Amino acid sequence: MSATAEQIERTSSTFKKLQARLRGQVGKAIDDYKMIGEGDRIMVCLSGGKDSYAMLDSLRSLQRSAPANFELIAVNLDQKQPGFPEHILPEYLQSIGVDYHIIEQDTYSVVKRVIPEGKTTCSLCSRLRRGSLYTWAAENGITRIALGHHRDDIIETLFLNMFHGGTLKAMPPKLRSDDGRHVVIRPMAYSSERDISRYANARKFPIIPCNLCGSQPNLQRKMIKAMLAQWEEQSPGRMETIFRAIRNVAPSQLADMNLFDFTSLEQAGRVSEE
Repeated sequence: MSATAEQIERTSSTFKKLQARLRGQVGKAIDDYKMIGEGDRIMVCLSGGKDSYAMLDSLRSLQRSAPANFELIAVNLDQKQPGFPEHILPEYLQSIGVDYHIIEQDTYSVVKRVIPEGKTTCSLCSRLRRGSLYTWAAENGITRIALGHHRDDIIETLFLNMFHGGTLKAMPPKLRSDDGRHVVIRPMAYSSERDISRYANARKFPIIPCNLCGSQPNLQRKMIKAMLAQWEEQSPGRMETIFRAIRNVAPSQLADMNLFDFTSLEQAGRVSEE
């Protein structure tokens, strides 16, 4: 039986296998989707959560052995939430010798002013956060913006859009931003949340709890997460199977007329009437 996050020591063989698996998955995702190339200047979006810490750690490791030369700049957006420990990220990044920048912008007050009490803040918060990060990227010669979303985030988004948006879409491992100015990558796309949590715990990253978006009790995403966790418990491996399906789409077996030309199908050998 695999050790839990609390039981893993950084010197143990279990940790080394976990570390190798995560780095292998990140390397494969980068290679499969051609996320990083020679001379890229990559903005690693660092929130202070386990996912972004693990992403930065994996990218730093790959940077030392990758055939392409690329630059990493860790960037955090200080949204001025009350009680946010401003010293943690600068101290950590200085201790490991990573170039970094802190963007200070009070998006927290904007969200609290615009969104009524009790309503979820994710949509507005996300737009404001993207705007701040994308603007800084454009002004500082960034060629890639790296986000820490993992495999489970991608699957949860698929079901959120299916159940509440009526559309079959998730989070792509690589995309161009809506304004066309930026390429966004998700190097953790092949990694599970469980592995990332165990790794972050063993590495003892200075986690900063989120008291804005992720702390809201009525989020639909949390309901989806609970549903998927139950499926995984009942049928181990279900999450990986779903993710393989996301990467193995057959448009002719769906019903989207924009993806497949159903109207032109004719029986084999039949001559179209003039």
